Amino acid sequence: MDLGTRNKVKIEGGMASMTDLVFLLLIFFIIMSLMSQDQTPIDLPKPSEQLTPVTNPVSPTVIITEDNLYVVTPGGSIDQPMEFEDIREIVASVVENSKESKLKIAGHRNASYEAVFNVLALSQANGWDPVLAYDK
Repeated sequence: MDLGTRNKVKIEGGMASMTDLVFLLLIFFIIMSLMSQDQTPIDLPKPSEQLTPVTNPVSPTVIITEDNLYVVTPGGSIDQPMEFEDIREIVASVVENSKESKLKIAGHRNASYEAVFNVLALSQANGWDPVLAYDK
């Protein structure tokens, strides 16, 4: 009496499907490498009118020093920085004398956020538009 199984399972894999997959991947990478070398042209719109550059859009400036002291320009000297309470009236008069109600705020890299926030709050309380100046 033969009790062995008559149906044998083949463990071999078909190589035809693997060859197709490798061929498709080869085509994909060839096409992608050719497309990456081309530069896609971009059509930018042409300006319809000549724009005149603005030489000094914001003249009133508050400079915050490294020691969290303030200098107001025009009129102030970088050699004589002041405390925040001392610049309130000076900033108000400088902004009112300018043509626009904008205030440029420039600060040292090590100036505290609180020093910058004080000037931003002063600008908001008086209805001025703050412009933050920074270096890249």
